[in-house]
Amino acid sequence: MVKFALFGAGLIGSVHASNINAHPHATLEYVYDVNGAAAEQVASRSGAQVASSPEEIWAADDVDAVLIASSTNTHAALLSSAVKARKLVYCEKPIDLNIERVKAVVQEAHHVDIPIMIGFSRRFDTNHLGVREAIQRGEIGKVEMMHLISRAQEPPPISYVKVSGGQFRDQTIHFFDLACWLADEAPVEVYAAGAVLVDPAIGEAGDVDTSMLILRMPNGALCHIDNSRRTTYGYDERVEVFGSKGMVQSQLKPAREVALYTGTKVISDGPHPAWFERLAPSFGRALDAFISTVEGQKVAYPTLMDGLRAQLIAEAAFESLEKRQPVKISYWQPE
Repeated sequence: MVKFALFGAGLIGSVHASNINAHPHATLEYVYDVNGAAAEQVASRSGAQVASSPEEIWAADDVDAVLIASSTNTHAALLSSAVKARKLVYCEKPIDLNIERVKAVVQEAHHVDIPIMIGFSRRFDTNHLGVREAIQRGEIGKVEMMHLISRAQEPPPISYVKVSGGQFRDQTIHFFDLACWLADEAPVEVYAAGAVLVDPAIGEAGDVDTSMLILRMPNGALCHIDNSRRTTYGYDERVEVFGSKGMVQSQLKPAREVALYTGTKVISDGPHPAWFERLAPSFGRALDAFISTVEGQKVAYPTLMDGLRAQLIAEAAFESLEKRQPVKISYWQPE
């Protein structure tokens, strides 16, 4: 039985708490949040204690693992403390908005032999997993082009945009990881173009809300990622991989697999209204993979190095956006 402490009692923290409670091999022992009322609410539903401070969790003998779902600006410090306390870690992305702090945490954890998983839960979406499996089996031959679509149903509040680190670190980072995971290699170059077409306030906050990126892989294959902070038809996430022998797609997923045939028309349900409804099951599968790893099973999961890699791609993408030209991607390694 894996005993967890949870940092963060917001939306994602609540989701993780519910998944821990539902898992037969896990229990939630502590919840900590700077918002004490939110922590109490999540803890009361789980039979957990409210921790008075992070230090109480680090000192607790009845905590095997921590799940970090607090605000981004707390991730690096909590990761560092978890490593020192030898607690196993599941941490939501990104590791930190400052790449130097990210490197410092990765260096600190480099020689510590404990599982550290980064919350790239899209790897556990059954549709995307099916795309990877087809590639791995060689069913489409050599990968030549990838197209990843990330279009949110509506922009986040401006207060969130200001602290998000920008579209590439916040939204696109999942798809940087997906591209590497699908291709089984990391891009060497990125070219990014962006615009403010959805909300002028996003531009005033120093970000873009509409962007396209081209990633060049070591073997010459190309990956196109397009992002929007707004659709008028629901949440739109798709993956297409084109190869020398064929193509495989993770298609737009409707809210229900129902189609009405009447006269000359076919009427079917549109996509899920929001990202969480579309991706909620993947959080449970990601947690299961982490717990299986803790229990000694050989299960693939997104590691701390994967989190670093995705952020280094994001940093290069921002540089490309500013310079309006392709940028070579440099990958830092811990010593």
